[in-house]
Amino acid sequence: MPRWDPAGVHVLRLCSVFEPAHTATWPAGGLDPRAARFDPIGGMQNHTAALTRALDVQGHRQTVLTSRLAAEPGTQSLGRRARVRRSGLPLRRFRQLWALASLPSVLRPGAPVDVVHAHQGEDLATLLLARLAARRHHCPLVVTVHCSVGHTLRGNAPRDRLLRSLGGRVERSTLRRADAVVVLTARAAAALRDDGVDPGRVHTIPSGFEPSLFETERDDVFPAAGRPRIGYVGRLAPQKRADLLVQAFGRMREPAHLVIVGDGPERARVERLVQRSPAAERITSRGFVEHSVVPGVLASLDVLVLPSAYEEMGSVLVEAMVAGLPVVASDVGGIPEVVRDGETGLLVPPGDVAALAGALDRLVADPELRSRLAAGARALSRDYSWASLAARIADVYRQVQDRDAVRITAA
Repeated sequence: MPRWDPAGVHVLRLCSVFEPAHTATWPAGGLDPRAARFDPIGGMQNHTAALTRALDVQGHRQTVLTSRLAAEPGTQSLGRRARVRRSGLPLRRFRQLWALASLPSVLRPGAPVDVVHAHQGEDLATLLLARLAARRHHCPLVVTVHCSVGHTLRGNAPRDRLLRSLGGRVERSTLRRADAVVVLTARAAAALRDDGVDPGRVHTIPSGFEPSLFETERDDVFPAAGRPRIGYVGRLAPQKRADLLVQAFGRMREPAHLVIVGDGPERARVERLVQRSPAAERITSRGFVEHSVVPGVLASLDVLVLPSAYEEMGSVLVEAMVAGLPVVASDVGGIPEVVRDGETGLLVPPGDVAALAGALDRLVADPELRSRLAAGARALSRDYSWASLAARIADVYRQVQDRDAVRITAA
């Protein structure tokens, strides 16, 4: 069999969300701030963009199809050989319509497609589009599960119940047919294997960090905020439960300062809770920041908190470890695989405000514990560089292509 050459492989990447486009219409070619109101930048957006960049450095050709958020539709270059095509309507409630707008690009991508790689969050239209693309181009299908609607999603709202029932069936059917399934944690891998996905096709490859973002010394982003400094960085969405952090901070006995960085549908509610908090004068709120700014934000904190109700992994946890931050997080989903209780951080039961306040008091009162957990976090973070993780994804591409070649030869 000839030597596998990444430059000869065209990957069609499908993802409902991707890092928003920089645009010349905003100062210094920055991000259109309206994008944060459509889908504030979170783990999946950063994951898909970082992976695309890392594979571009390794020589892969890639076409990314994604929703436009607040940007104009069209195609932009990313790196040397990647192209990002944004389509759809600037609607928050019906973002799934981006898949219909992407159909022409799926059917006529501009170059022969060798691998289709779909990124599944809670937008199941991506899976249906990916199945069509793989069938149209007679090529292998790879799916990365960022949030399993059948195994990870929680909540009793009508949307949540519909996603778990109808979406769970779509997810199960697609993952059983996929040539490879990438999950972020061992917990998710076990759940999918128990659900009938071929164990030989399940690969556990977590989210990572871009080392170049953490190589520069940075000034304090919050010079007016006191110490110790507790922080939340991420989407302000119901799943993330930043509201619980505000409540827990108000119950703390130890003096500290809280910093909340992010935007999203829960922002107004979180800000109302801040205003009513007995510790309001010690809380600093800041809206959306670009991902390139996040390392500076993390470097300005002493503790990071992720009080999610459910979470596949939480990529900000990896970046916090790189920054040497101890973490307090919910004991849910794949979080315990990243935050090792007593080694890199502290875990608390989800939804337990008293336990969260107690864990924060413990860390604030014990600088030696913070230092020990920070050292453990830095040591564990070495396994999460995007350069090595992207190489593992490229190996998945090679494996599915090799199997496909054998199947075609046997036929």
